[in-house]
Amino acid sequence: MDKWKIPGLAGLALLIHSLPLFAHHGTAGSYDQNKVVKIKGTVKEFRWRNPHSALFIDAKDEAGKMVTYSLEMGSPNTLAKRGWTRDIFKAGDEMVMEMHPSFTNPTSGEAMSREIQLNGKTLKSGDQPEEKY
Repeated sequence: MDKWKIPGLAGLALLIHSLPLFAHHGTAGSYDQNKVVKIKGTVKEFRWRNPHSALFIDAKDEAGKMVTYSLEMGSPNTLAKRGWTRDIFKAGDEMVMEMHPSFTNPTSGEAMSREIQLNGKTLKSGDQPEEKY
């Protein structure tokens, strides 16, 4: 019985430390994939991070009120495959963004980014199937 104690404890430790790997979620349950909202705004901040990068944009909503949009994007790995870099945006950059709004609070500014038009280029930014631009 003692010969299984160390391998058993090692296996248990490995299982416990791997649990966060199973925590990833899909975006289909959080964002309305059938609705696309287009905004023109200014970059406030860009976070190049896992599991999803995030872009914060100041823009006016449909009522003319200034809103900070919080846009979830693909992972740094997904974005890098599309030619993105961690310094692709600078605070103050102006852009046009297409996004899928949140199901739970569509007017909150929370959304999943679909694509961005920046400096004459169209950049894919979500977790859509691989699209080249």
